[in-house]
Amino acid sequence: MAEPDEHPASKRRQIIHGAEIVFTECGYEGASMSRIALRAAVSKGTLYNYFTSKSELFAAFVEQACASLIQVFEPVCEQEELAVTLNRIGQRMAALILSPDSLVLFRIVVSEAGKFPHLAQIFWQTGPQTALAYMSDWLGQEMQAGRLQPSDPTFAAEQFFALCQTRFGMKRRLLLVTETSQEEIDLVVGGAVRLFLNSYAAAAPVGLPRS
Repeated sequence: MAEPDEHPASKRRQIIHGAEIVFTECGYEGASMSRIALRAAVSKGTLYNYFTSKSELFAAFVEQACASLIQVFEPVCEQEELAVTLNRIGQRMAALILSPDSLVLFRIVVSEAGKFPHLAQIFWQTGPQTALAYMSDWLGQEMQAGRLQPSDPTFAAEQFFALCQTRFGMKRRLLLVTETSQEEIDLVVGGAVRLFLNSYAAAAPVGLPRS
C-alpha cells in the first residue's frame, strides 16, 4: 500500500484514529491489527513500526482519549474563591464524563476487563488515576495554605469526583438515560461543591452564586 511521506506524529495520530474506530466497533478482542491498518489506511508494516502490539496501540488510544483530563484542572487561579474553582472543575468533570467518547471508552474497558485485566489497568492509570493525582495535589496545597482542613487529599479528591457523578453518571453509562440537561448538571455540581466545602473548608464556605 503506497503511503505519502508524513511527519511521524501525524502518522501516529492517523493510526490511533483508525484504532479508535475499530476498537469502538469491535471491542478489544474483536479488533485485529489487520483491520486497524485497513481503517487507518496504512500498511501492516507501517503499523508495526509505530506499535508493536495491539495492547500497546490500545494504551496509546486510551492515553489520547484521556488527555483532556489534564485540562479539567487548568488553570487554577489562586485568587478566586474555592467554591468557584471547585464549581469549574466539577462542570468540566461532568462534561467529560458525559461526552460520547468517554462513555464509549468506559464501555469498551468494562466489557473487556474480565478477559484482559491489563486494559482496565491501562485505563485506570492513564485516566482516573491521573485526574485524581492532579486534584489531590491541588487540594493538598489548599490544605497546607490553611484554606481547607488538614485531611487525606487523595480521599478528598475521590469524594469530590464521586459527588460530581451523582444522579447522571451511572445512568448514562448504562444507557438508562441518553440526555442530561445543563440544569441538572448545575444542580449536581452545585450540591457537590456545597457538601464538599461543608466537610473540608477551614472557614465557613461561601455559597455558590445562583444562576
